[in-house]
Amino acid sequence: QVHLVESGGGLVQAGGSLRLSCAASARTFSLYALAWFRQAPGKEREFVAANSRSGSNTYYADSVKGRFTISGDNGKNTLYLQMNSLKPEDTAVYYCASGLRFGTYYSSDYPYWGQGTQVTVSS
Repeated sequence: QVHLVESGGGLVQAGGSLRLSCAASARTFSLYALAWFRQAPGKEREFVAANSRSGSNTYYADSVKGRFTISGDNGKNTLYLQMNSLKPEDTAVYYCASGLRFGTYYSSDYPYWGQGTQVTVSS
């Protein structure tokens, strides 16, 4: 069973930074693709960032491009999302997700999800 645990969320002022972590098992980290999504109250879940299978390419939603960076630590089996220049519009529950396709931005391609971590950006 795929097990994902997000952490690192919290309350931050606009312009601040946070780093989210997604801890996975060694098997999950090596076998499955991983990506970040978010869901704000009253809105549908939206894609945030993902890596290609090789790790040489990254994919970002237009709304976060230039501000967020996705990366991974193979030794710790952990996926990271570095979030800089945060805006109130970034307020949402952030989820890491895994699936068999790499570099896709469709939520339907990620059948496994963590419980999420809350990010709140004040103005």
